[in-house]
Amino acid sequence: MISLKEFINTVKSEFPDDRLTFQKGVATFHPESADEAAHFLKLSNQHRQQIFISGFGNNIDPEGEPFTKMVTIRTDRLNSLQEIVPEDFYITVGAGFPLREINTHLAKYNLWLPHASLSYPGSVGGSIAAGFNAQLQEHELPLKKYLIKAEIVTPQGDIIKVGSVSFKSVSGYDIVKIFFGSWGLLGLIVSATFRIMPISAKNEFSHLRQKAIDRTPLLTALDEANNDTSAVYSRKIKAKFDPNQILPVIKNIR
Repeated sequence: MISLKEFINTVKSEFPDDRLTFQKGVATFHPESADEAAHFLKLSNQHRQQIFISGFGNNIDPEGEPFTKMVTIRTDRLNSLQEIVPEDFYITVGAGFPLREINTHLAKYNLWLPHASLSYPGSVGGSIAAGFNAQLQEHELPLKKYLIKAEIVTPQGDIIKVGSVSFKSVSGYDIVKIFFGSWGLLGLIVSATFRIMPISAKNEFSHLRQKAIDRTPLLTALDEANNDTSAVYSRKIKAKFDPNQILPVIKNIR
């Protein structure tokens, strides 16, 4: 293990100068590709340097003493619109792409994503990590309903692609959904693919309303005192993805 200052100097020697900045006094890494993010997280494991994934920082902006010893990652440069495939009804964007800009680009194809019409101000990756949810009359409609594929960099620095763009995929657990509501504790979302629909369906969602972001379920599940079956499995999943605890649970964030 090396000091934070030594780790920062290591990062500066490994990456171009503009990848590392200081946001509110906190060292912040801005990857521009999955490979850069993977290399950074491998360095973090090698030196046991704890990291906090902050997205745009709208909902999980770091505050407090723990961040004097951490480095954050922001996805603001992973902001490309990668692919729109109208005939197969899906779109792929970088994690740093603003969620509410998606429909601007889909309009030319007469396509639409319901949650992109709401007022959520953050990134695609942030909306997934924060478990962005909406209400359609008496029914909940989480964004994960439309999330079908993602590229993830794990806490250990491996790049994985989970999910499928096919309408019918193999049977079994849909692993891409594990990252929905994970608050950056299982890895860095680099890109996401959403199932989209014809804009003619827009009228069916006229009563769609955004729900408040809430970290309480996650913190409750990761509390060691919680012996509920789902909480136990949540902690096992966290330990599996992040055995070196590079992405710690931080409670005092805004």
